[in-house]
Amino acid sequence: MTTEIVLPSLSAGMEDAVIAKWLVQPGDQVAPGQVLAEVETDKATMELEAAEAGIVGRLNVTAGQRADVGAVLALLLAEGEALPEAAPPAPAASTDRAPAPAPGASAAADRPGERRHPASPLARRMAAQAGLNLAGTHGSGPKGRIVKIDVERLLAASPAVGPAPVAPASGQDSPAGIGAHEVMPVSTMRRTIARRLVEAKQRIPHFYLSADCEIDALLALRAQLNEGRAASARISVNDLIVKAAALALRAVPAANVIWNGEEILQLRDVDISVAVATEGGLMTPILRGADRMSLGTLSEGMRALAARARAGRLKPEEYQGGGFSVSNLGMYGVKSFCAIINPPQSCILAVGAAERRPVGRGEQIVLAEVMSLTLSVDHRSVDGALGAELLAAIKAGIERPLGLLL
Repeated sequence: MTTEIVLPSLSAGMEDAVIAKWLVQPGDQVAPGQVLAEVETDKATMELEAAEAGIVGRLNVTAGQRADVGAVLALLLAEGEALPEAAPPAPAASTDRAPAPAPGASAAADRPGERRHPASPLARRMAAQAGLNLAGTHGSGPKGRIVKIDVERLLAASPAVGPAPVAPASGQDSPAGIGAHEVMPVSTMRRTIARRLVEAKQRIPHFYLSADCEIDALLALRAQLNEGRAASARISVNDLIVKAAALALRAVPAANVIWNGEEILQLRDVDISVAVATEGGLMTPILRGADRMSLGTLSEGMRALAARARAGRLKPEEYQGGGFSVSNLGMYGVKSFCAIINPPQSCILAVGAAERRPVGRGEQIVLAEVMSLTLSVDHRSVDGALGAELLAAIKAGIERPLGLLL
């Protein structure tokens, strides 16, 4: 019996993905659990496994090509089974941006009063932007669902009069008067980041709390901890800040919460998301149980997560969830900033650069290494006094760092 290998939803909100690499070829015998392909989603590169044994009969999507969730990627055949009739050849890989409208295309898809055709969200958006009518189109997805490849075929078959203009990534005209420019396609990751940040700023009532921390003692402790350590295993200032935030959340558990509509979720574990800059955008891998980790374990875990994030190899459980975030731009010389809360979390700590500043010590003015912290807080779940208590606990942990070793 022929088995269809379909693209599953590998993470929350996933609509499509790129088949980065096939690890099998037609004619190969595969076993249950064997990895068939590497799939690039908006967050990471994941492995697609076979659910049962069989012989690879056909690969419907070439490496580097994008496919919608639910699309049939390949066929598995039973021993001695003949290959079904081949489907029409798929077009070459496309960019993340929907194609520009094709001159001569029919009316826009799904006008009011017309029957709504089964189509993926991405295919529907592409058709609407291109002015295509999906009436009468039988998709290549499961149960005739129209997917991206089907819309691309319709566009390729549409008569064109002269060269079509290159549309900007948004599908709208470029702003007037901006001069010469290059249109950059928006990646799946960047599109997802943009959507989540807009939602966060629109829906979450942010307020901000700031504090300055003297970190001379923390820097001295770090120097002691790193004596004799290999460069690749040294404790970073960021490791110490993350540990201070984790212990502060343990001490102020009422701030370790998530707003969930009509209820507030009190988290039992202290799971810290740490912002990591990658080529495709910002990722927030999670250190789970960070308050229980030794500094060495925390530092090693953070290095491993950051490396997998930059390589696009994070697993969903390594970036989905978390109760609190830390974002550090101090290494770029940023003195202070206000970070956007990472939903559904309630707080994010923005860490600025340390610099020598005059501070008061009794009747004297002395120079000290001072670092600015800004805590962004969701006022629905954490009020001002509670947020201030949490920030004070973080500041205390940073300024009295020996407590981070307990």
